[in-house]
Amino acid sequence: MDTKDIPLINREISWLYFNDRVLQEAADPTVPLIDRIRFLAIFSSNLDEFYRVRVATLNRLTNLNQKSKQILGYNPKKILNQIKNQVVKQERKFNNLYENIIVKQLAEEKIFILDEKQLNVARGTFVKNYFREKLLATLVPIMLDDGNAVPELKDRVIYFFVKLTKNKKARYALIEFPDNLPRFLELPETNRLKFIILLDDIIRYNLEDIFFIFDHDTIEAYSIQLTRDAELDLDKEVSEKFVDALSKSLQKRHKGKPMRLLYDSDMPVEMLQHLVNRMNLQGESLIPGSRYHNFKDFIKFPNAGRPELEYARYPQLPVSDLSFGRSLMGVIAKKDYLVSTPYQSFDYIIHFLREAAIDPKVREISIAVYRLAENSRVVHALINAAKNGKKVNCLVELRARFDEQNNIHWSNRLEEEGVKVLYGIPGYKVHSKICLVTRAEKGKLVRYACLSTGNFNEKTAQIYADHTLFTANKKITGDLALVFKALIKNTLPKGLKNLIVSPVDSRPAIYKLIDNEIKNAKAGKQAYMILKMNSLADEQMIAKLYQASNSGVKIQLIVRGMCCLIPGLKGYSENINVISIVDKYLEHARVHIFCNGGDELVYLTSADFMTRNIDNRVEVGFPVYDEALKEEIRDMIDIQLADNTKSREITASNTNKYHKTKSDVPHRAQIEIYNYLKNKN
Repeated sequence: MDTKDIPLINREISWLYFNDRVLQEAADPTVPLIDRIRFLAIFSSNLDEFYRVRVATLNRLTNLNQKSKQILGYNPKKILNQIKNQVVKQERKFNNLYENIIVKQLAEEKIFILDEKQLNVARGTFVKNYFREKLLATLVPIMLDDGNAVPELKDRVIYFFVKLTKNKKARYALIEFPDNLPRFLELPETNRLKFIILLDDIIRYNLEDIFFIFDHDTIEAYSIQLTRDAELDLDKEVSEKFVDALSKSLQKRHKGKPMRLLYDSDMPVEMLQHLVNRMNLQGESLIPGSRYHNFKDFIKFPNAGRPELEYARYPQLPVSDLSFGRSLMGVIAKKDYLVSTPYQSFDYIIHFLREAAIDPKVREISIAVYRLAENSRVVHALINAAKNGKKVNCLVELRARFDEQNNIHWSNRLEEEGVKVLYGIPGYKVHSKICLVTRAEKGKLVRYACLSTGNFNEKTAQIYADHTLFTANKKITGDLALVFKALIKNTLPKGLKNLIVSPVDSRPAIYKLIDNEIKNAKAGKQAYMILKMNSLADEQMIAKLYQASNSGVKIQLIVRGMCCLIPGLKGYSENINVISIVDKYLEHARVHIFCNGGDELVYLTSADFMTRNIDNRVEVGFPVYDEALKEEIRDMIDIQLADNTKSREITASNTNKYHKTKSDVPHRAQIEIYNYLKNKN
């Protein structure tokens, strides 16, 4: 499909506007105060990963010659400049929000964040004792005398850059923060007033204890944090040596090229210049920040106040007819079931695997996992199945970014316990979330499937909104058996009739579904699509959506993250509307609904409309055949389309304007979906 000259938003810039929506949640006064702090932490963590991966990639692209830049279609240096300008603006907004709003509102709740200058004698003594007992032995400053080279700073670790002055002569040092202590210390309460101090200010308060052997008149300390290139330079070949190669690359990750030096903007210019010169950093990598870095730690900010300062934790809802006290396969044999986490319990997936592990009639379990929890009950169920004599095949995707080390650990453990561990297909990440259980019933083999839009990860299932389908439908289980047969042979599955599997089927299958809507629109019939996903960046898919819009197909998109498509443009996208929902839970489900002449088709999938998902990964999209479940999914999508509280409009202006509907009644999708499922079940 020709994508030349189609209007697009650059993906990196679009991603920054997504992260700005996260910052909007931190600024929203209707969000509980402690959760506003956590949204600041999410914003900060997102930005760290963005620099480690996307900015790192752009930096590599700047080394390409002019011809290569023409092929890319943009100038990486220009985009890097736009990124820096946007990030600096966001950091200012972030700092103002935290320092001038959040901290003051905490004080109104009688919760005070103290720095080293605000400690009275009693609290100062408490802090000093804590420092000497817990901290002092872990802090060994690195003196940066003229003859000493600045050591390679670790990725995303906080350091203090310290200046000691005596008679106008300066001596410099670095202090690395320990990573095994909590970032926050709650101080003794006084008159029902709560006090919290950060690890940073505990160290500042005790600098004299660290540098007592040096004669000095003044001592200054400012925080810095380096973000490095985190992309792995690996041969794509999957072989027996792959795990070793990946492990070695992970060891080098903290030594990647510096992408961003975040520094306390109060640092004197001469100190910053001295540091930059000693580290040989480029000016474009410098980002002024606040007094506190590694704000991702604030995800664990303690609630020392009222319970109402956090979102209420709703009890997880049951799914009708599914019970932890009876066989799941027994009921799945009769009809399909849908579990929508986190509203409903992820434990149904664990129960399904545990049942398969102990059922004497189960012969084989095959599963593909992408991100596993640190203490994975999924893995424990698979190990128990192997111990009970089941044949267990587990495909572990070792290249799940930033989860590589955890996945290596679990793959080794699985192999030790007798599970057949698969490592995927050369050149392709396996991103699908699929499980197939084969059971002997009355002399024949019967299959049961569990397919999901999200990871088989009980921790993320508490905050990621996803859909999981349980089915014994032979159309789906038959295709899924072919998928696992191919994966076990390290090949791509082909010849499937019902599942839509990347990289073989996704593009032609989705084009066919869109073409059907185009044909119906041109024939004067009703034609529409509702597509929900995390990201929309594939240029060919965007061109296809523009084509459908120009043919009269009504298209509604729900895109949480980056969206390179520009809606509402004359001659391209006049029939396309895009919203993005950012709320308490992370909207992670991928849902595709096609009008199909009035007989709606509903698909769930693990794939976004990104080139990597469509062409370079093994993804599985699966149809929902059960009419009741189709209606349930459509109802939840309709609730999201009606959201006028947490949804934002995606437009060419990138203003993240809150989406307003015709209704004057406020609609908040995540609360209404919970109530919908509660009333339904």
